[in-house]
Amino acid sequence: MPGVLDTITFRDETVRNRVAVAPMCQYACDNMDGLATKWHLVHLGSRAVGGAGIVLAEATAVENRGVISPKDLGIWSDAHADALSEAAEFVREQGATPGIQLAHAGRKALTLGESYDGTPVPDPDWTPIGPTETPYPGRGLGKVEALNRAGIEDVKSAFRAAAERALDAGFDIVEIHGAHGYLHHEFYSPITNTRDDKYGGDFAGRTRLIREVTHDVRDVWPAEKPVFVRLSATDWMGADGWTVKSTARLAPLLADDGANLLDISSGGIHPEQRIPYTGPHYQIPLAERVTEALADSDCAVGAVGGVTTPEGAEEIVRNGRADVVLLGREHLRDPYFVLHAAQEMDKKPPAPRQYQRVF
Repeated sequence: MPGVLDTITFRDETVRNRVAVAPMCQYACDNMDGLATKWHLVHLGSRAVGGAGIVLAEATAVENRGVISPKDLGIWSDAHADALSEAAEFVREQGATPGIQLAHAGRKALTLGESYDGTPVPDPDWTPIGPTETPYPGRGLGKVEALNRAGIEDVKSAFRAAAERALDAGFDIVEIHGAHGYLHHEFYSPITNTRDDKYGGDFAGRTRLIREVTHDVRDVWPAEKPVFVRLSATDWMGADGWTVKSTARLAPLLADDGANLLDISSGGIHPEQRIPYTGPHYQIPLAERVTEALADSDCAVGAVGGVTTPEGAEEIVRNGRADVVLLGREHLRDPYFVLHAAQEMDKKPPAPRQYQRVF
């Protein structure tokens, strides 16, 4: 079996190692306009310098009513793509593969009543959307517009247009955010989708939107470049919610729709979720279950959640529990995680020329 520092190829894209920087909101669009700033360039660029194989930009809204918080990235106009292009170019120049997570927060849009730094947020001129009119419990704007068929088509068009802009910006990977209680997750979870039309009801209806968006993004994304999809493998809401068994059933279907990697996370659909354990590697068994479900597919699996050491990342990949390990918080603590990991594992670190004298 390969190790975490070995290359991996998706379609025609070969990635230098199997460590990815997980998408992490930076709350750094100072004018609350979704436009990338110098912070995003330095944040993403430094992790590429640090040796990561894939550097994924944070959840980037495909339309303005899809932002999670008011200072998150967007890509709903050409100006947004232009603002991201320098970061994508710099990441690639350092030998990493630049990627971007395309997102829509659905009913959880602007669930924060203030920005991350406490700045008051003006009331938006739009209403959050979801599968039904039920708002996210306990916080948020208090009103949700249930998507009709025309609205669903608008969302699908927004994802297609966002993928095209991501390509123009220079990204080599797009990831569809289908987890953490945001729009796609709201549709496939029985906790939040009580519709009785073709986008609700049974498993096929509830998963229709994320499958159609995956297919649509794959259709506009170059054939040689990979498409990732992030899923919440379980709602942590018992048998009445979305479960890892449901995810294992969906995984091969998304592979058929054009997904090249499923990024396996969990939770976020409801504040009453009950996660039994949140320590090291707590979500890895979920990724392992999806890996088993994809045994007859060439779709890869990404594992995320509490991975903080080179030894832990190596164990996951070497034992075939997942193909890629995504590190979030550990990359905030140590932007040079991969360079340090290579040293510990007696491998040649992928250090840039300017740093090679110390690695």
